[in-house]
Amino acid sequence: MKKVALLLIVLLGVAHFATVCRCEEDSEENRAVAVDEDSDDEEEEDDNDEDDTVVKEENGVLVLTNSNFDTFIEGKDTVLVEFYAPWCGHCKQFAPEYEKIAQTLKENDPPIPVAKVDATKADAVASRFDVSGYPTIKILKNGEPIDYDGERNEKAIVARVIEVSQPGWEPPPEATLVLTKDNFDETVNNADIILVEFYAPWCGHCKRLAPEYEKAAKELSQRSPPIPLAKVDANVETELASRFGVTGYPTLKIFRKGKAFEYNGPREKYGIVDFMSEQAGPPSKQIQAAKQVQELIKDGDDAVIVGIFSSEQDAAYEIYFEACNALREDFTFRHSFSSEVAKLLKASAGQIVIIQPEKFNSKYEPASNKLTVKESVSEVQEFFKKHSIPLVGHRKPSNDAKRYAKRPLVVVYYGVDFSFDYRIATQFWRSKVLDVAKDFPEYAFAIADEEDYAEELKSLGLSESGEEVNVGILADDGKKFAMEPEEFDSEVLREFVVAFKKGKLQPIIKSQPVPKNNKGPVKVVVGKTFDEIVMDTQKDVLIEFYAPWCGHCKKLEPDYVALGKKYKSEKNLVIAKMDATANDVPNDIYRVEGFPTIYFAPSGSKQSPVKFEGGDRTAEALGKFVEQHATKLLKRDEL
Repeated sequence: MKKVALLLIVLLGVAHFATVCRCEEDSEENRAVAVDEDSDDEEEEDDNDEDDTVVKEENGVLVLTNSNFDTFIEGKDTVLVEFYAPWCGHCKQFAPEYEKIAQTLKENDPPIPVAKVDATKADAVASRFDVSGYPTIKILKNGEPIDYDGERNEKAIVARVIEVSQPGWEPPPEATLVLTKDNFDETVNNADIILVEFYAPWCGHCKRLAPEYEKAAKELSQRSPPIPLAKVDANVETELASRFGVTGYPTLKIFRKGKAFEYNGPREKYGIVDFMSEQAGPPSKQIQAAKQVQELIKDGDDAVIVGIFSSEQDAAYEIYFEACNALREDFTFRHSFSSEVAKLLKASAGQIVIIQPEKFNSKYEPASNKLTVKESVSEVQEFFKKHSIPLVGHRKPSNDAKRYAKRPLVVVYYGVDFSFDYRIATQFWRSKVLDVAKDFPEYAFAIADEEDYAEELKSLGLSESGEEVNVGILADDGKKFAMEPEEFDSEVLREFVVAFKKGKLQPIIKSQPVPKNNKGPVKVVVGKTFDEIVMDTQKDVLIEFYAPWCGHCKKLEPDYVALGKKYKSEKNLVIAKMDATANDVPNDIYRVEGFPTIYFAPSGSKQSPVKFEGGDRTAEALGKFVEQHATKLLKRDEL
């Protein structure tokens, strides 16, 4: 029995020893496996790191990224590159053709690399080459980009790439003239017409305009006679920029024999070409027969302006043309040498006549206005502006900026429709406005269709008034006033205008709630506190107008807060910001056309704010801007 027990003990000992050994082996194996897995992971990481720089190939086309672009391009004479977006229909349609191009150029002697860049991923590269549309094709010659804007087929692209790849090839000179202080005056003074762009090298809008501007310059240089396009680096030629009041970039101006006119045309190739071709023509069109004038008066929407002259040699004719040139974008001018037209207009040679269309006639206004041309061009221009609108005209989105910019403007909103079926109703309400407008010549009056100005009515709080006719006054400094909804007639309108004139009305201002705690380094401004904070004549104010969704604004935020902290102890300087999407800016001088927009409002000079221009929106750059314009700063040092 003792022997059996002893045997069992021995067997248990052996089993335990075997188990321990097995566990140690498993542990060693696990450690080995772990080491192998770590090694595999490291190898995979190494492979992934390598993949970022290794240039892959898809159907013969090389794939370039942010990581491998520069290393691949370096040292290569010619490379064809397509910037594309995966979702772009044109890119998908072009892909098979591009693969054929890659194969053809691969067989060239020497082979020419063909690559593509997914611009939605390789955003740094796409941004560097100012890619804004897809597909964008560029030929890189020794690393320098050459735009390709020809036909998107194998034959045309291959021919162009091979041409550029030739050893002696050099890019053709720019069609755009480069102007400096040394050649500016001579160039613009001798040109019948020339378009000049004032730009800054860092400006994103300028970079986007550059290729379109150059294409337009090439096309217009081949016109007969050619129309030159030129550019001025405003960063270098500061005197020229200052002389022509350049405060933003790009600024384009038309010059006629040295006289500057604003350019308000398109900013792409075909638009520029068409606009400048039109500008190169005469500012006034000749009328041969009285019937042409009668049709304009009967069916027109705008003032009919006609100059009557004896001949093209008439001195008054030359003055008229010079006056028309400056305002050709604002008015349609006509002239006539016909005695029949002169008789219809009851005018003699050397006179200009302005007649409003029939639908705007009223017993309170003369049938026409006449001016005898003397020697003053400015007098003629003032005549145009003074009589360009009737006593109560029709304000529309198409004529708003050119005809109804004067403030205060009294606007009566209803269903305005001058077609045959609705003309009587439209004129019924307009006649009531005329009864009041005749007694307030210092104000402009207009009727406007409520659907055309639905957003404006909403901003006035009148979109749900329930009334057939509503009234608002658009005043100076962006302020607006709404008439309390009630049944409309002449007396109700008169009372409203009189109350406005006496200063008894409160402006309508879209505003977020006034912050309860506004003691942070950056003071929050809302519509209701704009005048109190920004227009405080005792303090300098730096104000940023931003939009919550704006990427540039979000990027600026930490620098702007740092700036606020730096000047927190300055009692006479305020660093402020305003959400311009949720608040009205109740002053037209502080124009917000993009985000972020930054102004410095000096104490004592609030009507002359200085706009921050520049791509460098760091705390350091903004600090220098503040210290340059501050009037009451105690501490001046580096951020």
